[in-house]
Amino acid sequence: MTTPPDSLTGHAGEIAVAVAQAHGVETMFTLSGAHVFPMYDGAVKSEPPVRLLDVRHEQTAAFAAEATGKLTRVPGLAVLTAGPGVTNGVSAMAQASFAGSPMVVVGGRAPANRWGTGALQEIDHLPIVAPVTKHAATLMTANDVAAGFDQAFTQARSSHRGPAYVDVPMDAFFDAGTGPAPVLGAYRGAEPDSDAVARIAGLVARAERPVLILGTDVWADHAEEAALRLVEEMRLPAITNGMGRGVVPGGHPLLVTKARGAALNGADLVVVVGTPLDFRLGYGVFGGKDGGTPAAVVHIADSPGQLSGHADLAASVSGDLSAVLDGLLSALAGAAQPDRADWLTLLQDTVAAASARDAALLSAEADPVHPARIYGELVPRLADDAVVIGDGGDFVSFAGKFVEPKRPGCWLDPGPYGCLGAGLGAAIAARIARPSAQVVLLLGDGAAGFSLMDVDTLVRHGLPVVMVMGNNSAWGLEKGPMQMLYGYDVAADLAPRTAYDEVVRALGGAGETVTDPRHIGPALDRAFAANAPYLVNVITDVDAAYPRATFGI
Repeated sequence: MTTPPDSLTGHAGEIAVAVAQAHGVETMFTLSGAHVFPMYDGAVKSEPPVRLLDVRHEQTAAFAAEATGKLTRVPGLAVLTAGPGVTNGVSAMAQASFAGSPMVVVGGRAPANRWGTGALQEIDHLPIVAPVTKHAATLMTANDVAAGFDQAFTQARSSHRGPAYVDVPMDAFFDAGTGPAPVLGAYRGAEPDSDAVARIAGLVARAERPVLILGTDVWADHAEEAALRLVEEMRLPAITNGMGRGVVPGGHPLLVTKARGAALNGADLVVVVGTPLDFRLGYGVFGGKDGGTPAAVVHIADSPGQLSGHADLAASVSGDLSAVLDGLLSALAGAAQPDRADWLTLLQDTVAAASARDAALLSAEADPVHPARIYGELVPRLADDAVVIGDGGDFVSFAGKFVEPKRPGCWLDPGPYGCLGAGLGAAIAARIARPSAQVVLLLGDGAAGFSLMDVDTLVRHGLPVVMVMGNNSAWGLEKGPMQMLYGYDVAADLAPRTAYDEVVRALGGAGETVTDPRHIGPALDRAFAANAPYLVNVITDVDAAYPRATFGI
């Protein structure tokens, strides 16, 4: 019997790799484990070979796959050995679930012919990973692998995007099999309800003080061009968050993120696109202070399950975000709308005033260094296509205030899950996905403790990254609030002025400690010129806390 030309044959690892390649995978992030050796053999023998990127902790492999999904909008692939290999990747899967990041995690699994006898790392992973994935399955035979892997990748990249998980028993992974080759679809969201789009257009047309909020799914759904068209042609003031940052370029006259408080408190209509109405957005309540009328709220999402179930919405719609936004633009193009010049002027003046106030912090000569001074030196050195990654608490909050990306798809942060330790994995992914761009990892000294060992991975694989640390010798995001609540703090201090740059040098990278604000700029110049993993370890003032309006509850 001959094999049909649209079928895949080989051992299960070869079939799995062929499916992954068909879905656009070029790199496999992993930490060596015998349960998944067939995947490595498949990667080495495929044509072209799939790049094997091995790390020092499985969390880094999984975070690298999650960041790859964010940056490329093609599912990232993490291959993790059985038991602790899989459980070490759970936080990254949870982060991907919260952020809508397309990724596939492949787990090893104890052999089926030994199941129940106490084989090494024998555990059923599915009950552990199912709550934080879109799809989780065990593929029991080699003949199940082609269709099973295709289903996982299809689920991961379809709206609403997220993580998918599959594992294969070790004995089945080594077996030969056959299965159908993938047939890729367009992976576009559903067509939006035209009546719902018309209702939203009517609300926008009547609003005197509208604000548009653009979130991560605008980028993930390839809707960044449609979003910018709507903003510019309708002259709508916009705020961006997550990977929506850069959709309206930094410095654009309609980007009013620096006037966020005035915009959201003064708006009569807030249209939220591609991001949940969670703690970052006041749970969907805007304005209403001092007896005023709260703003009407519209929620637009890429799929029905992402629409808010708790907020009081004036209207909502789900579907392909480009179709929604272009539909709104078409409906608004001929509609009479109020004169919003005064509203725009108010917000632009507020942005200008905030920028003027920021200038003092960005050039601060304080000793110890104020964290803002680091951004005063860093931001002018960032190219328009720089990829900036945040991994930390207070230090990264300052980044959100001062770094306004010029292009979409260039900002990575922990997102609503708030998971520390993702930074090294994201930096690895960014350097591979954007080989010619600056890659800057912003590290809190607390966050660095989760993953700094993976500088070894950067070194071994020749991946230069500029790492900038705000080292305040504390868990700053907890220290201040605990003092506010109790008048004291515990479990919030780290060793003072730890020389993390020496750790980086010991692992084969480079770096230096900076204590004088005047030396930050020259240190950054050396880091960008080094063509190596380079840590600029800046000792900062623990009392210079970020002035936050929410603690996430």
